[in-house]
Amino acid sequence: MAVPKQKQSHARTAQRRAQHKLVPPSYNACPHCHSPRLPHRVCPVCGYYRGREVVSTDAGDQTA
Repeated sequence: MAVPKQKQSHARTAQRRAQHKLVPPSYNACPHCHSPRLPHRVCPVCGYYRGREVVSTDAGDQTA
């Protein structure tokens, strides 16, 4: 098993740990209905992806 010969400095450790951050998800506007949606995913509002409907969103499916 590999064992380091020298101790890593505090600055080098801190530089590595600086990349361990949480990034909020980015949202894009749906080109069909302009509602915010995650990139590369079907729009939850209109059901369109890449210009065609892949999930039908009927108004009768909603139950209150």
